[in-house]
Amino acid sequence: MPDLLASALDGSSVAVDASATATPIGAPTLSWRDGEILRDGVTHRILAGSIHYFRVHPDLWEDRLRRLAAMGANTVDTYVAWNFHERVEGDVRFDGWRDIERFIRLAGEVGLDVFLRPSPYICAEWSNGGIPSWLSGRVAALRTSDDGFLAAVDAWYDRLIPRLVPLQASHGGPIVAIQIENEYGSFGSDADYLAHLRDGLRRRGMVEMLTTADGITGDMIEHGSVAGALATFTFGTGVARAVELRREGDALMCSELWGGWFDHWGERHHVRSAASAGGTIEELLTAGGSVSLYMAHGGTNFGLWNGANHDQVLQPTVTSYDSDAPIGEDGTLTEKFHALRALFAPFHAGELPPVPGAPRRQGAATTPLEPRASLLGLIASLPVAGDVSPRPRTFEELGAEDGLVAYEADVSFPAEATLTVDGLHDRAVVFLDERRLGVLERDGETSLALPADGGMGRLTILVESLGRINYGPYTGEGKGIMRGVMIGRRLVNGWTHRVVPQEVPALPTAATDATDATDGVAIASLDVAEPLDAWLAFPGGAKGMVWLNGFLLGRYWKVGPQETLYAPAPLWKAGRNEIVVLDTDVLGVTVEIREEPSFGETEEFIGS
Repeated sequence: MPDLLASALDGSSVAVDASATATPIGAPTLSWRDGEILRDGVTHRILAGSIHYFRVHPDLWEDRLRRLAAMGANTVDTYVAWNFHERVEGDVRFDGWRDIERFIRLAGEVGLDVFLRPSPYICAEWSNGGIPSWLSGRVAALRTSDDGFLAAVDAWYDRLIPRLVPLQASHGGPIVAIQIENEYGSFGSDADYLAHLRDGLRRRGMVEMLTTADGITGDMIEHGSVAGALATFTFGTGVARAVELRREGDALMCSELWGGWFDHWGERHHVRSAASAGGTIEELLTAGGSVSLYMAHGGTNFGLWNGANHDQVLQPTVTSYDSDAPIGEDGTLTEKFHALRALFAPFHAGELPPVPGAPRRQGAATTPLEPRASLLGLIASLPVAGDVSPRPRTFEELGAEDGLVAYEADVSFPAEATLTVDGLHDRAVVFLDERRLGVLERDGETSLALPADGGMGRLTILVESLGRINYGPYTGEGKGIMRGVMIGRRLVNGWTHRVVPQEVPALPTAATDATDATDGVAIASLDVAEPLDAWLAFPGGAKGMVWLNGFLLGRYWKVGPQETLYAPAPLWKAGRNEIVVLDTDVLGVTVEIREEPSFGETEEFIGS
């Protein structure tokens, strides 16, 4: 049978041939014609908000979806993060937290449509823009029709798309729209690549309305659009410009209206007032447009999933993805929530769902941190990865997804010698034997002085990936020591490597070498009567990772702005709870539960 759905159409109406209505796969629920989105032939507005299942504990999915519905949204928008499902090539997971089908079904049960964005690349301030590091480690031409990249995408889609087909509205499910690629017009110009993705979705049975999403410039729309898909926009403000750029016949839609913004370490916490965000949304609705608010509920970059930007320097994203959203990181409903509820209410025939109550939180508490192993002690306890190599290996060569890798070599050096790391991605703590020499940073100092009298010893360089770049031409860039380590002009050879696992460190039952340690691993215990949400702080700590009952919450860093980590209720248990901290710089002495979050000093900001 000919592929009626994959052919390039003129884009002025529904992206399905009329003859397809008689086929078993059914007709799409949404279409567009003469500047309007239609639902089964009747004018329709998409009132969506973004919630990423991979940023919300699965036990809280339903709660967050119900809060979105109470805000007046009729649709939830979510990306599908490829690297979240296929961390190891060939091991594709759809269970537990990765049960995307359950999330979609829950949305339908709550009464929401689903705008699905399953493209291989998602940006999203998510590690590597969602592309697995094992793939970017071997394919340079990401997001193109490069054979190696397309082969991997096709293999992934062969596993993913058949799970989504039955969840489309044409089959009785909630999926009404599918995004082909994400802001491709600001990245590349490979039209064959976009066509391959479009045709691959259709060939695998996706019949619902297809979209693309790009910024508000003519060049972005030209290179990010593809025939047969509704071209939508992304902006913080710019409704008038979007109206100008809208293609003839296309409906007006902003599929990412930035009602808040994310944060980088070392910057201020970005906020956008309810009046500002609401004003742009009202302008869009008045112009007849549809909207998806990015984010409606931001959630958390748990583990080491945060991405990074690169604008002259690396800009790693913080653990929180609160994004000053209407529904806060712990589900708190903000002034922005109530403003949008009032804006969306007139577009509903009946009453909106009642406003849910505030989330419950644990009360303030403090508990001591007990040192268990110094940083060097932890490194020494880890197995060596592979054989000795002449040059330091990258994270990708070691199969290290993210986090920390220790590089070790025996060195000798003359008086007044300097050590240089060439191609440091991203931050390194340097030791010679037991002596801590200092910290190097990718966009700061990458050299330091060795002991002035000269000598020899065991060099240890602990390298941390601060977040894989998720946007722009450096997406897919590697981590670790990319080129080499030099003493003066001479390369250091003979390297061993130890990968620090992302699981909670295996520790001795009592303190060993850590009595006087200022860095390394420490443990705290907290007794709670009832598992409730909590905000954790680590006063005195400098640069660390935190596990709660074996789950990696994320990172803290004294440079701010974020000061508290969100620890959702499902991760706690009644009774004793264990918190493990690994700090590469300076361990604090206590762990605090705070009654309110602290995201740092604020700055009004509108994304562009």
